[in-house]
This record gives sequence, structure tokens and C-alpha cells, in this order.
Amino acid sequence: MPVRGKPRPAGGQAESRHLRLLVLALATLVTISLLSRLPAWSLLELRSFDYLSTVDDPRPPQGGPVIVAIDEPSLADINAQWPWPRSLHAELIRQLRAAGARVIGLDIIMAEPSNPDNDDAITKAVGPDVVLAGDETLIETPQASQLIRATPLPQLTEAGAVTGIASIDLSGDGTFRRIPGYKDGFAAMLAKASGGPAEVLSAGRLIQSFGPARSYPTVSYYQALDPENLLPPDYFKGRVVLVGLSLQNAPAIDKGGVDAFATPYTVHTGKLVSGVEIQATIYDNIRRGLSIAEARLPLVAACILITVLLAAATVWRSTGWLTIVASAAAVLAFAAASFAGIRFAHVFVSPLGPVVAYVSVAFGQAAFDYAEERRNKRQIIRAFAQYISPDLVRRLSNDPSQLKLGGERRTLSVLFSDVRGFTTIAETLKDDPEQLTGLINRLLTPLSDVVMDHGGTIDKYMGDCIMAFWNAPLDDPDHALHAVTASLAMQAAISSLNRELEREAAARRGKPHVLKMGVGINTGECIVGNMGSTRRFDYSCLGDSVNLASRLEGASKNYGVALLLGEETARLVAGTYTVVELDRIIVKGRTVPSPVYTVVHKAEAEALAAHRAFTQAKYAGTLAPSDSAFDRLAADIPELAPYYAIVRDALAESGEE
Repeated sequence: MPVRGKPRPAGGQAESRHLRLLVLALATLVTISLLSRLPAWSLLELRSFDYLSTVDDPRPPQGGPVIVAIDEPSLADINAQWPWPRSLHAELIRQLRAAGARVIGLDIIMAEPSNPDNDDAITKAVGPDVVLAGDETLIETPQASQLIRATPLPQLTEAGAVTGIASIDLSGDGTFRRIPGYKDGFAAMLAKASGGPAEVLSAGRLIQSFGPARSYPTVSYYQALDPENLLPPDYFKGRVVLVGLSLQNAPAIDKGGVDAFATPYTVHTGKLVSGVEIQATIYDNIRRGLSIAEARLPLVAACILITVLLAAATVWRSTGWLTIVASAAAVLAFAAASFAGIRFAHVFVSPLGPVVAYVSVAFGQAAFDYAEERRNKRQIIRAFAQYISPDLVRRLSNDPSQLKLGGERRTLSVLFSDVRGFTTIAETLKDDPEQLTGLINRLLTPLSDVVMDHGGTIDKYMGDCIMAFWNAPLDDPDHALHAVTASLAMQAAISSLNRELEREAAARRGKPHVLKMGVGINTGECIVGNMGSTRRFDYSCLGDSVNLASRLEGASKNYGVALLLGEETARLVAGTYTVVELDRIIVKGRTVPSPVYTVVHKAEAEALAAHRAFTQAKYAGTLAPSDSAFDRLAADIPELAPYYAIVRDALAESGEE
């Protein structure tokens, strides 16, 4: 089923993606084929079998073997050093036979002679209904490999006892999982003696475990010596009885144990299972046909191929969060199918290959798609950052839902800048549009860099004018300070550009174009957001505060300063810069006078106090053109000398009128 998370690529991009997906699928098949040859892979498959074959906690079939355990209570009750005298085992055989046991299996090696009287006693007790354990060991040396088989004393087999090899095969991780391949195996001989199959047709197949240690019906050895008094009536009647070491408390896997081994249930309990109980498990697997065949290579390869194709179909169109859901569902489905094969068909198809194949294709393609999306996103950010703020581009790329008309109310610091006399410059270059365009670009590039380097958002260009604002789209607690700092840096950039133009003009022996700039900054509440039409819109701001910033930029030339600040802006930056009030003006569209300020860099405290007295006198109308304050302040605060001259001239003109 296709998983839709992102828009489907179009054209050549889609073809390239599909080709990459097919290559990924092929690489996954090859990789899994190579990995499957590693021993570690086989062990992982077997470990998955451990979990799946025991997940429903199967228990021993009804009417199965009974265990007579040589355990701690028996060692304490009999109070004899192990190995016990064989005459004691002879008595046990007689008691079990008298109690109705059908077959008796002693998982005890009796390959060496002992006390003759004890050997005679066990010889007289055994018969065709008794299976005695043998052992087969492969000893490997640098010179040769030697197979040693230990079997019961000949006199025991001559008396009718059956020999069964009790050795088992362990997987590479030391866990018992497979039916031994001996035709005369201990459990196989028990099955034959009890009327079962004459051959072990299931040799080498995986075994179905039945619970952790002591899951089979178990009694202590000393109880079996007196079943009439210590056990329920007919406890052994018609049953197969196995005798062997079986500790009451199953030893932990990290501590090991005598004749105890790890089984598939060990992954749940961490405990070992006694050898005699393992023989009972093998017996039930043989008699009841419960062993599990491993799927052959063609079936496994077909399952993996189908899985790869299914994964490719899932992510053929796109990948997204549904890819994770589909992958999780696929993993559960593979595990469920493998469990069903074990439980109902007695065939184990490992889910490891299909799971790795599906996840590799699905998440591999998702990784490719993510990398491609990130690459495209970076390209879009680089492209659109030429038009709008990079921060805004990142914000919109992370949340495309913001690409709609609408705005929010925020406090912004808005900046307007304009080059003085640029109309005259444009008039002189009207016959050379390339030079005019180049000059505008050389002007706007450094000014724009300054704005964006100080965290501002460029709203728009209007010829040689720039409109920018701070505190949107990203929060900026020091927006007023950053705006003022940017304006001062813009003035420095203009000065640097003027020096370049002067050098170029001198080289061609021409007259340089001297650029001067006025800036107005105001801070206040605005509406900011996407504004325009449904087909085209800009991220912009509007409001009375924006209008005032524009008016301040236009009024700056009337006061002979390059920067004019609104009242709120001046208040916010007063702790960093020296701001001085110049006038109270009524701008177009407003009825309330607005104080305007500028920034001065070098001024003594006395000069600043004198300036404040000067402005108060100006407001009160007590200044005269002949007042000495004009010359004194122009000398003390040279930056404001043009301002004082403009005020004096205005007073002189009004006096003449």
C-alpha cells in the first residue's frame, strides 16, 4: 500500500527517485544474502526462534514422561555419596516396574565396573523395558579427531537392557535446540521401547520446548523408592519414567550446573534445564511429531524477495510518518507469520531476513527522501533569502501553514532610510542606465547586509529607499537597540562607499557622486504578517508607528542630522547611546506633537545639559538668533552644528517676517 506523507515528486525527479529505490532494493537483497552466510546471522535467527517458539508458553503434552529426580532432598534422605551403589538403582527399577511403569530410562552412565554385588543386582533388575544412557564424545587434537563412545557394561545389555546415547548437540551460543542425530539416541530408544517409531525421522530438526525447568511431572528419587507410601496411587502406571540428575532449584545460566543446559526458555528465565528433562522433551517431540523443520533456502529467498517488493511498493510514491507505522505493522506481521508457521505447520521461517529487508528498504528510502528534502530546503532558503529575511524563510519552511494572508499585533522597531539627492544623481546618469543600476546595487548591497547582520527583516526596496523592521518574524527583546546600531553601521557603510567612489572618480579624472543618507526609526505597535492578495503577498507591517518612522526619515534633513528617532526608540536605547531631543513636531496625519531625537557620540555632560536648556528655551519661544548658546553649543557638540545653524536661520527668517 502506498504511504503518503509528502507530495509526490514530478517528472525527472520522480524517475530518479524510483531508480534509486530499485538500486536500494537490489543492494538490500545482495547484502542480506552475504550476511546470511555469517555465523552470527544464524545465531540471531535461532534466537528469534527461541522467542517465537515459547511466546505462548507451551506445556508438556498430557500423558508424557515422568521425571524421577536425583535432587537435593534425595541426596539428603539417602545420605550416601554420589554415585550411589547400583543396587539402589536396581531397587528403584523394581519399584517402578511394580508400580506399572511402561518404560524406564536411566540417564546415568554405567560404563565402568563397580562393586560386583551391585553390578549383579542391577543386571538382574534390567530388561527390555529399561533404557540405559550411553555417551559419545568427539575429542579433537592437532593430530587427529577421535570419537569415543561410552556404553553400559556388556552384562547389562546381555541381560536385555537397551542402550541409548544421551549426548546432545548445542548451537554456537551453547543453547540446546535440535534433536540429536543418533538413531540409537536415548529418547529415540525410549520411544521405540514404548511402541513408537523405529527410526528418528526428525533428527536435526528444531525442538519444541515445553516450559522452563521442572515443567514435567517430577518426583524425588527417594519418593520413587517407596511409591505406595509417598506418592498418589497409580502415579507411574502406564507412564514412561526417566531417572536422572535434576536439581530442585534450576541453576542460573551464568553459574552453570551439573548435566544442565540452556534451552529456548532460557531467554525468558535465565535458568538452565536438566539433561533428564531435555531427554523427556526430545521424547515428546519424537513421539508426537512436534519437532520443527527449518525452511529451505528457496522458501527463505522467496520470502525476502516478496518483502523487498512490498517495502518498495510501500514507499514508491513517498515516505512520511506513515512509513514508520507501516514498518512497525510489517515487523509484527512477519513475526506473527513466523509464529503461525512454527505452531501450525511445524516449519520455522525466520522473520529476521524479511524484517531487515523491509526496514532497510523503507527507512533507507526515507533517509534518501529526508536528505533530498533537506537539500531542496537549503536551496529554497538560499534562493528566497535574496528577497526576504533568511529567518523568515526558515520559519516558513518549517511551518508552511503560515503562508497565508493575515497578521499579528506586535511591537516593532521600524527603519526607513533614503539617500539624499539621489534624484539629482539619477538625472546626471540618465544616459547611462548601466552605471545607475550598478550604483544602486553597490549602495543597497552593503546597507542590506548591515540590516540582516543585525537581525532585521527587509520589508521592501523603494528605489534607493530601504524599509526594514526588527522583532518579527523572530522575537528580538533588544529590537530598538539593534535597529539604531544598524543605522549607525549603515552610515559607516555609506562613508566607505563614498571613499571608493572618490578613488574611482579620481582614476578617471571625473567628479565623484557623494552619497548622503537620512534614517528614521520609530518603535511602536504594528500589524505584521502576510499582506497582499491571494495570488501574491509580502511579509510586511503597517500601522501608525510605521507611518511615523517614514515621516521621521523625511524630516531628518530639516534638522541637519542623519538619524531621527521616535520617543519610544530613544527611551529604549538611552542606556546605550547618548540621545538628545531636537524638537516636537506634528507630522502629516497626526495631531499630537511627537518628540524627535538623534544620537550624538561625543558630548560632555555640561554640553548635554546646555542643550536641554536650549531646547526648553526654543519651546518657550525665548531664543533669539543673537543668543550665544548657538555658537557655544555648535563648538561643544560639533555633530549638531548643522542643527543649530538651521534653528538660527529659522528664527532669523521668522523675525524678519
